Amino acid sequence: MDDQARAIGQHVRYWRKRRNLDRQRFADMVGRSTSWVDKIEKGERCLLRLPMLDRVAEVLGIDPAALTDSSAARRATDCVDAVEVQAIKGALGRYPSFAAQSTGRRSATLDTVTKQLAYVEHAWSSSHFTVVSQHLPKLLADAQEVVLTTSAGHQVAAHRALVVAYRLASSVLLKFTTNDIAWLAADRAMHTALAVDDTVALARATRSVARAMSSAGQRSDAVTILIGMADRMRPELPAREHELCSLYGMLFLAAAIAASRQDDAALAFEMHQEAEAAAARMGSHHETHRTSFGRANVAVHRVAALVRLHEGGRALEYSQNIDTALIGMLPPERKANYLLDLTQALIHTGRYSDAVRMLGQAEQVAAEEVRCRPLAHGLLRSLLDTTSGESSSLVRQLAIRAGLTA
Repeated sequence: MDDQARAIGQHVRYWRKRRNLDRQRFADMVGRSTSWVDKIEKGERCLLRLPMLDRVAEVLGIDPAALTDSSAARRATDCVDAVEVQAIKGALGRYPSFAAQSTGRRSATLDTVTKQLAYVEHAWSSSHFTVVSQHLPKLLADAQEVVLTTSAGHQVAAHRALVVAYRLASSVLLKFTTNDIAWLAADRAMHTALAVDDTVALARATRSVARAMSSAGQRSDAVTILIGMADRMRPELPAREHELCSLYGMLFLAAAIAASRQDDAALAFEMHQEAEAAAARMGSHHETHRTSFGRANVAVHRVAALVRLHEGGRALEYSQNIDTALIGMLPPERKANYLLDLTQALIHTGRYSDAVRMLGQAEQVAAEEVRCRPLAHGLLRSLLDTTSGESSSLVRQLAIRAGLTA
């Protein structure tokens, strides 16, 4: 068996499964038999004839080089791609009540959706965005179905699940700067939460809407809606502190970032203090609602705010006083974003060699954050222009792994 044929076959199989295509459907799409597909995937036949190679790549929605070139294949498998973003858009474009009436499909349950959500949320916190994007379209459809079909006694839980699904969609779209569709997902989350007037659902949805607003330049509006939601929650805290405190604190962290993005240092600091007070009030219960809220998250958000206020030196100084053990408790997604913020602070202060090393650490923590996100690509381009010697070599290697022209 030829090594090249085997490698191409493995790539075909990977992408067929990533596109959720069974052998029969894939064979039909490329105009071949299932036995032909089996032989290609096992490496018994080599897919090198250009017309057929191009056809297979077209069906899979990838560049042909992702099947034949090992470097291109690795870069493609690392990142969320246009096909997956389009699938999320498609899921958001379906109106569940119409779909349910037309198909009569009744397969999802609240229990299965809850398990799916736990899996996808874990993938998100681990910065495995390709996993998130692959599962989101079905998860959104299932969560929508559950809201329509579950019993009255479980409606709040069903609506909460759908809000989380919409939040995940909005968050992953914002990561990859698809801001207009991210806004749609956030808006859907808010309307879902309003339908049951549930504080937990509303707090989650508010953060999504505020992030979408801030990304669209409506930062003052974002701060207003976050503070408004916090004001609504405050009277409920004494009786529901364990349930609500992490969500309450996260509202202030989001407000601090929005305020810093509109260059309001005083308001950003005020919001940070409110978040600190919530963290102190909550104690060690930082895993509530998978927010990772606690002293560590409050501290890294302060660094993020200072970076957005163009206070790179102060951000680095503040970071020196953060307990490294606390940082170690954060999930990879939070930790990697903290390292990206420090990278930016180091660039702002002209410490380019240190910035390269910091970016390398971020890649080790969460490769997709560095290799795939436009934010990290901007940092890489900046460092390509400002480094020399060993640092230049290191950043060029990072850039190659990210698919950038060094």
